[in-house]
Amino acid sequence: MSKSFSLGSVQVKLPPVERFGQFLQSRGKRITRQRQRIVETIFSHHDHFDAEELIEHLQELIAQRKVSRPTVYRTLGELVESGMLRKMVLGGRSVYEHEYGYPSHDHLYCQRCNKLIEFHSAELERIRDAVAGEHDFQVSSHRMFVTGLCAQCRRKR
Repeated sequence: MSKSFSLGSVQVKLPPVERFGQFLQSRGKRITRQRQRIVETIFSHHDHFDAEELIEHLQELIAQRKVSRPTVYRTLGELVESGMLRKMVLGGRSVYEHEYGYPSHDHLYCQRCNKLIEFHSAELERIRDAVAGEHDFQVSSHRMFVTGLCAQCRRKR
């Protein structure tokens, strides 16, 4: 019997643009057309990315207009602050991933090509909870990165 470590489907109460709009409104800000486009682009597919990759992708989408770097960086910071994105520093670069609506998960990280592979393991969560119980510790979340070399990089050796 094969085990599945996939993250499964994502269920959210509000579309990301609406959720982000509420967050901004609670801070006396509004969601501009450019911020809306950034959020739509980020949440159109699930992938790990850095700010430069996002800017490049946005530039391809709106070729006739320039993308505002400060707006992209500011919006990424606000998305992290809102709990919709998670920022991780890997290999000296800031990488973002979806947090809004995504289940708890862990990562395999290739130290050579920076590839990230996501997985979920109920067995790891049981171990985490058992260890926390032994220490009367209340778990709010966890993040595990297993570092090494992916199959492709090992073959290149």
